[in-house]
Amino acid sequence: MPLSMPFHSGDLVVVVLHSPRERVWGRLLGLESSGIALRGVDLTPWAEVLTLVRTGQADQVALSTRFLPMHRVETLYLDEPSSGAPSLADTFCERTGQDPHAFLADPPSPKPSSRHRRLP
Repeated sequence: MPLSMPFHSGDLVVVVLHSPRERVWGRLLGLESSGIALRGVDLTPWAEVLTLVRTGQADQVALSTRFLPMHRVETLYLDEPSSGAPSLADTFCERTGQDPHAFLADPPSPKPSSRHRRLP
Protein backbone atom coordinates (compact mmCIF):
# COMPACT_ATOMS: atom_id res chain seq x y z
CA MET A 1 0.00 0.00 0.00
CA PRO A 2 1.48 3.41 -0.96
CA LEU A 3 2.30 5.81 1.84
CA SER A 4 0.18 8.96 1.92
CA MET A 5 2.30 12.03 2.71
CA PRO A 6 0.70 14.50 5.14
CA PHE A 7 2.98 17.35 4.05
CA HIS A 8 1.80 20.06 1.64
CA SER A 9 3.22 23.38 0.45
CA GLY A 10 2.31 26.07 2.92
CA ASP A 11 2.27 23.76 5.95
CA LEU A 12 4.21 24.88 9.00
CA VAL A 13 6.87 22.31 9.85
CA VAL A 14 9.85 21.60 12.07
CA VAL A 15 12.90 20.06 10.42
CA VAL A 16 15.66 18.39 12.45
CA LEU A 17 19.00 18.28 10.63
CA HIS A 18 22.30 16.59 11.40
CA SER A 19 25.94 17.39 10.60
CA PRO A 20 25.71 19.98 12.12
CA ARG A 21 22.66 19.46 14.31
CA GLU A 22 20.01 22.14 13.70
CA ARG A 23 16.29 22.57 14.21
CA VAL A 24 14.40 24.82 11.82
CA TRP A 25 10.78 26.01 11.99
CA GLY A 26 9.13 27.33 8.88
CA ARG A 27 6.67 27.22 6.01
CA LEU A 28 7.16 24.30 3.66
CA LEU A 29 7.72 25.44 0.08
CA GLY A 30 8.46 22.05 -1.46
CA LEU A 31 9.38 18.46 -0.63
CA GLU A 32 11.19 16.20 -3.06
CA SER A 33 13.53 13.22 -2.87
CA SER A 34 16.50 15.60 -3.19
CA GLY A 35 15.49 17.80 -0.25
CA ILE A 36 13.18 20.30 1.38
CA ALA A 37 12.60 23.94 0.41
CA LEU A 38 11.48 26.05 3.33
CA ARG A 39 11.15 29.63 4.53
CA GLY A 40 11.94 29.75 8.21
CA VAL A 41 14.16 30.38 11.21
CA ASP A 42 16.65 28.39 13.25
CA LEU A 43 15.08 27.38 16.56
CA THR A 44 18.23 27.83 18.63
CA PRO A 45 17.38 31.48 19.43
CA TRP A 46 13.59 30.84 19.62
CA ALA A 47 13.00 33.03 22.67
CA GLU A 48 14.99 35.83 21.04
CA VAL A 49 12.99 35.49 17.81
CA LEU A 50 9.74 35.84 19.76
CA THR A 51 11.05 38.90 21.62
CA LEU A 52 12.28 40.61 18.46
CA VAL A 53 8.97 40.07 16.65
CA ARG A 54 6.91 41.14 19.70
CA THR A 55 8.92 44.38 20.07
CA GLY A 56 8.59 45.33 16.39
CA GLN A 57 12.10 44.28 15.39
CA ALA A 58 11.15 41.40 13.09
CA ASP A 59 13.60 42.74 10.50
CA GLN A 60 16.39 41.65 12.89
CA VAL A 61 15.31 37.99 12.76
CA ALA A 62 17.41 35.69 10.56
CA LEU A 63 14.42 34.61 8.45
CA SER A 64 15.54 32.91 5.25
CA THR A 65 14.42 30.80 2.32
CA ARG A 66 16.53 27.64 2.29
CA PHE A 67 17.02 24.36 0.51
CA LEU A 68 17.87 21.56 2.92
CA PRO A 69 19.42 18.54 1.17
CA MET A 70 17.75 15.27 2.14
CA HIS A 71 21.03 13.70 3.29
CA ARG A 72 21.02 16.22 6.19
CA VAL A 73 17.36 15.70 7.15
CA GLU A 74 16.89 13.55 10.21
CA THR A 75 13.18 14.21 10.81
CA LEU A 76 10.37 16.33 9.40
CA TYR A 77 7.41 17.14 11.67
CA LEU A 78 4.15 18.97 11.04
CA ASP A 79 3.98 21.84 13.51
CA GLU A 80 0.97 20.75 15.52
CA PRO A 81 0.00 20.50 19.19
CA SER A 82 1.21 17.30 20.84
CA SER A 83 0.55 15.77 24.26
CA GLY A 84 -0.88 19.01 25.59
CA ALA A 85 2.02 21.14 24.33
CA PRO A 86 1.06 23.90 21.89
CA SER A 87 2.44 24.04 18.36
CA LEU A 88 5.25 26.50 17.68
CA ALA A 89 2.79 28.46 15.52
CA ASP A 90 0.39 28.73 18.47
CA THR A 91 3.25 29.84 20.73
CA PHE A 92 4.40 32.36 18.12
CA CYS A 93 0.90 33.82 17.79
CA GLU A 94 0.30 33.93 21.56
CA ARG A 95 3.67 35.50 22.41
CA THR A 96 3.93 37.97 19.51
CA GLY A 97 0.32 38.70 18.59
CA GLN A 98 1.17 38.04 14.94
CA ASP A 99 0.06 35.45 12.41
CA PRO A 100 2.91 32.98 11.80
CA HIS A 101 1.88 32.51 8.15
CA ALA A 102 2.21 36.27 7.56
CA PHE A 103 5.59 36.31 9.31
CA LEU A 104 6.83 33.41 7.15
CA ALA A 105 5.41 34.84 3.91
CA ASP A 106 7.62 35.28 0.89
CA PRO A 107 9.75 38.42 1.00
CA PRO A 108 8.72 41.29 -1.25
CA SER A 109 10.23 41.10 -4.72
CA PRO A 110 13.28 43.33 -5.05
CA LYS A 111 12.79 46.41 -7.15
CA PRO A 112 14.76 46.37 -10.39
CA SER A 113 17.91 48.39 -10.12
CA SER A 114 20.19 49.73 -12.78
CA ARG A 115 23.21 47.86 -11.43
CA HIS A 116 21.59 44.50 -12.24
CA ARG A 117 20.57 45.35 -15.80
CA ARG A 118 22.44 43.84 -18.66
CA LEU A 119 24.10 46.32 -20.88
CA PRO A 120 23.81 45.84 -24.65
